Amino acid sequence: MTLDTIDLRILNLLQLNAKLTNKDIAQKVNLSPTPVFERIKKLEKLGFIEKYVAILNADLLEKSLTVFCNITLKEHTKEIGNQFVKDIKSLTEVTECYNISGDYDFLLKIQVADMKAYQNFVLNRLGEIQNIGSAHSTFVMGTIKQSYLLPII
Repeated sequence: MTLDTIDLRILNLLQLNAKLTNKDIAQKVNLSPTPVFERIKKLEKLGFIEKYVAILNADLLEKSLTVFCNITLKEHTKEIGNQFVKDIKSLTEVTECYNISGDYDFLLKIQVADMKAYQNFVLNRLGEIQNIGSAHSTFVMGTIKQSYLLPII
């Protein structure tokens, strides 16, 4: 489906602030609230809007250490890969997981309180997952840019 400029503007506004009311959005896109409501429902139904979330402050919630962990599997079979994915999805500390190409098989983003918590995670949670050949960790010293916005307009 092709989106028109109003749909794209609505999506962009919702990316910036998902708590905007239909009335607020309507004023910004020069429509009345009812067509805005209908467009948003259509965008949700078609899957352009997957869900609405709150972005939390990791420091205030004592999850301020961000670690990127490159994983290589020992073996590459469908069953092993599927089991790894299932196991990773169950780890709450893993906030993102990507299947990647290159020297590693997966890239994990992990959020924990501190280095001691990360050590505990590696030894007691990640270490329990079968068929991990190697894990290489990179620790974030500071966040320069973090955006959840897709560049659509």
